Amino acid sequence: MATEPIRPAEQQPQINLVDPDLYATGDPFVQWRWLRAHAPVYWHEPTDLPGFWALTTYDDVRTAYRDATTFSSAQGILLRPDSHGTDPGGGRTLALTDPPRHKQLRGLVDEWFSVRSVRAIEQDIQEVAHRVVGEALERGTCDFVTDIAARVPLYVICKMMGIPSADWERLFTLTSDAFGASDPLTQRLAHLDILGYFDALRADKAKNPSDDLVSVLATAEIDGEPLTPDDVILNCDNLLVGGTENTRIAASGGMLAFLHHPGQWHALRDDPALLLSAVEEVLRWTSTATHIMRTATRSVEVHGRHIAANDRVTLWLPSANRDESVFPDPDRFDIRRSPNRHLALGFGEHFCVGSMLARVELRHLYNELLAQSINVELDGEPTLLSSIVVNGPEQLPISLTST
Repeated sequence: MATEPIRPAEQQPQINLVDPDLYATGDPFVQWRWLRAHAPVYWHEPTDLPGFWALTTYDDVRTAYRDATTFSSAQGILLRPDSHGTDPGGGRTLALTDPPRHKQLRGLVDEWFSVRSVRAIEQDIQEVAHRVVGEALERGTCDFVTDIAARVPLYVICKMMGIPSADWERLFTLTSDAFGASDPLTQRLAHLDILGYFDALRADKAKNPSDDLVSVLATAEIDGEPLTPDDVILNCDNLLVGGTENTRIAASGGMLAFLHHPGQWHALRDDPALLLSAVEEVLRWTSTATHIMRTATRSVEVHGRHIAANDRVTLWLPSANRDESVFPDPDRFDIRRSPNRHLALGFGEHFCVGSMLARVELRHLYNELLAQSINVELDGEPTLLSSIVVNGPEQLPISLTST
């Protein structure tokens, strides 16, 4: 069937989804919008990264998430240069395993992130949010990313993992360097320090287990075999990253959205009952994981394009969550949006194990700003992360005053 000619306004933009500057200073949605309409299964030529298929529509991303047999996580979930080799966590961590191993690992920690377990620590979450928001209000100005958004999820996951409170600030500094430093060497050294920290903590918990996540992993067995020390360390790292990064970026990206759309914040302030739907819209709008990679285990045809076995396939979540065929007026930030079946927290086998925890953390953080009647304004120019892995504010300078 002949296709309609592309109208001038729809001329193909230059497609380069792996340029980090695109996410810091450009507009990736121009490329994603064109790809959804004209090339939903797009072969992205190699750059300093290997070539890959890009899936940009809601339905295709959800289908790939759901079909863990065809689209495997075990070879890695992020684009990496071939020279870096395979991901060391491949086939070993919760995020980088396929069934049945994935289900076995998830079974070790699932109960810790259940509705009942999150409700049991909800008072702790509220107290952390109250404290960090109050401290920022006392200072009058702060960086919302590091001083508020980062601290709530980090302190909560540290407590769940049994990390002594005396070490929380150390882990805060290390995670800030590992995921926020501009220098790759600083990032790598900080990440090595985190792994070293978990090695020591694992050894201690194996001998002296208590009621925490690290103890669960350090003493766990699957099919009668204990997890190896490396498997415990890598899964601890996985839980720390998963428990901090996405919530930090979603919270700060959501705050930036409210600052750009003050009418939405005023609506939330006037009707706090909108908080639940507001959190869902923040998750959709921010879609913090820019891409998730899968590896095809067999040849498969999608929209007439032949994906060969061992090809890399990338799922672009911010694009899927702005798909016009699913979300009416998708480029509008609307805290009343319903339904809102976004894919920000994954789907299928790899639906985020901490999804309930993330939602509760976001709800309490924003609720504290409302409860303490705080007026938030920009106090400088926000900067966005220069990354193809996660997207959102790197710095969000704000001023806070009581109203």
